[in-house]
Amino acid sequence: MKRAKRICALLGVLAVVCIVTVFVVKHEEKQENIRNSGEVVLEVDADSVQSISWENESDSLSFHKEDGWLYDDDTAFPVNEEKINELIGQFEAFSAAFIIEEVSDYSQYGLDNPICTIELATEETTYEITLGNYSAMDSQRYVSIGDGNVYLATNDPLDYFDATLSDMILNDETPSFDHAESIDFKGSDSYHVVYQEYTEDSPYTYCEDDVYFKENGEELLPLDTSLVNSYLSSITYLDLSDYMTYNAGEEDLATYGLDDPELTVTVQYTPDEEDGSEATSQTFTISISRDPEERQKAESTTDDSDSEDDEEEVTAYARIGDSKIIYKISSSSYESLMAASYNDLRHSEVLTASFDDITSMDISLDGTVYTITTDGKGENKTFHYGEEEISIDDLQSALEDMTASSFTDERPSQKEGIALTIYLDNEVHPQVEIQLYRYDGENCLVLIDGEPVSLVPRSDVVDLIEAINAIVL
Repeated sequence: MKRAKRICALLGVLAVVCIVTVFVVKHEEKQENIRNSGEVVLEVDADSVQSISWENESDSLSFHKEDGWLYDDDTAFPVNEEKINELIGQFEAFSAAFIIEEVSDYSQYGLDNPICTIELATEETTYEITLGNYSAMDSQRYVSIGDGNVYLATNDPLDYFDATLSDMILNDETPSFDHAESIDFKGSDSYHVVYQEYTEDSPYTYCEDDVYFKENGEELLPLDTSLVNSYLSSITYLDLSDYMTYNAGEEDLATYGLDDPELTVTVQYTPDEEDGSEATSQTFTISISRDPEERQKAESTTDDSDSEDDEEEVTAYARIGDSKIIYKISSSSYESLMAASYNDLRHSEVLTASFDDITSMDISLDGTVYTITTDGKGENKTFHYGEEEISIDDLQSALEDMTASSFTDERPSQKEGIALTIYLDNEVHPQVEIQLYRYDGENCLVLIDGEPVSLVPRSDVVDLIEAINAIVL
């Protein structure tokens, strides 16, 4: 009996060893079917592809080629052909880091229920590519190309094929403006802007940086170049990624308020050609409007209500030229684009001339006229009051920092507080006269060369008076 039991025990151990041996052999066989690669495992001639489709977790899309690429479900959809070519390009030379051959269980790679299925078709061949799980250990994705193997992809196709329909649209482009040759604003404040480079005999401005001017009959009114450039940049960098419709008709234009836009901006410009060839002048137009119901409500509210509504989100839309695409734009973009009136783009500073051009100034304060003179030019220029050389820093800061809180054409009705006649090294504009009048408890009224221009904070005028008193008293 003992011997029989011993034999049975040995047979049991032998059976276990055999089972383990078989398992190890099978495991080793499986391991042998996984090998390093780095080789190209699929090559598709991109030019020969006639159709492409894919289904991912959020969308199912298909496109075909005629004269150009068309969306199967709606041929009116403007297809971004560069995007299509980018997708096909993933398989022009598709390489694998590892190859798993003779696969019997696709589920362990997530390929029984793939996260994305891609189909490319030429006239002769149809390719089906499925994307499975992402291997966290190898930082690569399992891919099947239908040949019985599983590949760990060198580059993850899902980085491109997670695309939805909105990713495939050919959006309108906004140009980069080196400068605008002209700008037309059509809205609540309609006017024409021209570009004119500064010359020493320019009769239009004290500031040599001024190149944009509002046409006002035969007169040209200078605009702040930095503000105009900033406005043009707000067009260039406008986000046109959220479209409402890509085939707008008259009803759509009315729905989004673009049948009668709040503002239309037309820019004439000449683009820079990267190849050095001579460019031709082009025209760019953008129309902006807020939601018609919001717009009607805003136009019917009181000034107090308007100030409260400024803090609310605005629903606004834009259209480029005669494009059939209507875009939703952000509240901040809407506010930036709508800040296009003359007052939005004109100089806010009271003194626009460069301080370096000042040769002397007469200051009238409390019935007394004080004269400040200069000696020398550029870095060697010095300022004098009487025979004494003076520091001008505080006076310069007070003058250069004085900016409009609002603009007005209201004539003064109260007493003049201070007046300055500033003499310039400029044959066309030898002097500029600045008069500051009392207005109310918070503001003073500014006249430039006898014409009312703006209100400035009373505190700015106090700073100016204190700087003058520090010199002359």
